[in-house]
Amino acid sequence: MNAMTACHPTLPFGSLVRVVNLTNRQSVVVRITDRGELFDGRVLDLSYGAAKKLAMLKSGLAPVQLHVLSLGGDRSDK
Repeated sequence: MNAMTACHPTLPFGSLVRVVNLTNRQSVVVRITDRGELFDGRVLDLSYGAAKKLAMLKSGLAPVQLHVLSLGGDRSDK
């Protein structure tokens, strides 16, 4: 819940993404740890901890910009 994680419908697990809240310009780096369908118009589902760092707990939604820092990948062979 307090980890810097997020759910994204297509990015590989383990990807690192900088999320910028365009309302207040605060940013956080999250790791993609879950996959799922999101409601229309939503690009990402943040953990409570990440949403708190972005100061979006009260609204629950915010316009964001995503910057993929690194793509995760299948590590089953390691």
